Amino acid sequence: MKELGYLNKYFIKYKFSFLLGIAITIIAQFFSLYTPKLISKSLAAIEEFDTLSDSKKASATLLSHFKSELVTNILLIIGTTIIAGFLTFLMRQTLIVMSRHIEFDLKNEVFRQYENLSQQFYKQNRTGDLMNRISEDVSKVRMYVGPAVMYTINTFIRFAIVIAYMYNVSPRLTLYTLLPLPILSYTIFKLSSEINKRSTTFQQYLSKVSSFTQEIFSGIRVIKAYSLENQHQNNMIDLANESKNKSLDLARVQSLFGPLMMALIGISNLVVIYFGGLMYMEGTIKSIGTIAEFILYVNMLTWPVASLGWVSSMVQEAEASQKRLNEFLKIEPEIKNANPNHSTIEGSITFNNVSYTYEDTNIKAIQNISFSVKKGQTLAILGKTGAGKSTILSLISRLHDVTEGEITIDGSPIQALNLYDLRNSIGIVPQDAFLFSDSIKNNIKFGKEDASDSEIESAAKSAVVHANIIGFNNQYDTILGERGITLSGGQKQRVSIARAIIKNPPILLFDDCLSAVDTETEEAILNNLNEICKNKTTIIVSHRVSSAKNADQIIVIDEGKIIQQGSHNQLINQEGYYAELYLKQLSEKELL
Repeated sequence: MKELGYLNKYFIKYKFSFLLGIAITIIAQFFSLYTPKLISKSLAAIEEFDTLSDSKKASATLLSHFKSELVTNILLIIGTTIIAGFLTFLMRQTLIVMSRHIEFDLKNEVFRQYENLSQQFYKQNRTGDLMNRISEDVSKVRMYVGPAVMYTINTFIRFAIVIAYMYNVSPRLTLYTLLPLPILSYTIFKLSSEINKRSTTFQQYLSKVSSFTQEIFSGIRVIKAYSLENQHQNNMIDLANESKNKSLDLARVQSLFGPLMMALIGISNLVVIYFGGLMYMEGTIKSIGTIAEFILYVNMLTWPVASLGWVSSMVQEAEASQKRLNEFLKIEPEIKNANPNHSTIEGSITFNNVSYTYEDTNIKAIQNISFSVKKGQTLAILGKTGAGKSTILSLISRLHDVTEGEITIDGSPIQALNLYDLRNSIGIVPQDAFLFSDSIKNNIKFGKEDASDSEIESAAKSAVVHANIIGFNNQYDTILGERGITLSGGQKQRVSIARAIIKNPPILLFDDCLSAVDTETEEAILNNLNEICKNKTTIIVSHRVSSAKNADQIIVIDEGKIIQQGSHNQLINQEGYYAELYLKQLSEKELL
């Protein structure tokens, strides 16, 4: 139960519903447990009338009296049953609805934690496992805070009231009736331990299945291209069989609860009949109605006792699931917002001897990088693949924090700025253009949710994608497939550029976002960007000299270090990487 202690804050938050549910449960139990007393009273009346009839002392008036008493008892039984049923309905509405609110809050908390965790976290964890935790594991936890808590409260209250009633009627018979309970408790303890172990294993395999299928669906085009459907189908069958076997192992243990509970209840009934009968014959019990009352009490405990197994199973599964959730919820995000106050971003960026090393690979991506970009200027970064270009953009948007050195924005250390104001001030077009399974319009509006249709079209025209969009049947309302699969690589890049442009931020970061477009389209986009990027700080990462030539400043990076720095005219007149790249790409263009 240690892991489930994390949920106590939610019980405190919804304490009114929780306490009201307990109060309703107590009242409902009093009404439901009134029935055995009425039945016992009715049987005693019948027994008394039978005795008077045998002694020929019964009269018409007495018969009428007994009939009236029976009718009254029947009406009371019906009335108390209806009230108990209505109160039980209210109990479920209170406690189960509370559990849905907790499920809602917990899912949002897990999702917020996922959003706050760093890029490193997502490199170390698979998407399918993360999805399984926020869906399956949270659902298991909801069963604990809802049905499990409700039935536990209901069971303990019913036990307390029933035993008090039974003891008041016959302490000796109560003792005989409760004899099987220690056996029941021990059985529950042993089975619960086994359920916890098997439930944890099953949830782990469920995560493996989710991760595997998510990865296959995401890479379905590659699988089909290599004709590997049968191989992956066999892998899926093997994984599904393992998961099925773990599920069956869990189900076998869980299936023992029902029969064991019913057997123990049946034994209790036999104990009541046997010892109750002996006590009646001895004269210790005055009426057969008392035995009937005890049998009803025992049977009223049938579901609560049987539910103990189910509840125990739910608690154990919830414990295993909450443990998996706590593993993530207790992780401290590496990137923290140290300044809750509003930060105004103008856009001047300075790197002072900045170095960064990736923790997972221990690769030093950049080393002692220093440069300065003033507001309104454009910086171009060129270099070979893996030189560290994209890392620089990630550090500016604080997706990572520097290992050494310092980055300043408008003269202030980047860590001292409000994290959310910083990121809201940046429009970034990533190297791998990611689009959502939504309309093209909404994908562009992602950069500015309240953008008008005219603003959307203007951004699309600046990104030279408007003509492509209006060629679709539904134009801007065209729904894209997963990750924007409906569009070509170049179209996805241009929609991503439109998304960044429409945001109109003071800082624009373009990470090799023109690699999938032809040179003519590239030229048109760059000409548009020259106008758009006025008064904005712009950093362009590229492999093409054509994307960098108009920049105010160009730096060339190799193995994480700056090897060249200057303007286009300065660099083409220097021996080195930039001049060689320029001549190579110029000759390729002439050949085309």
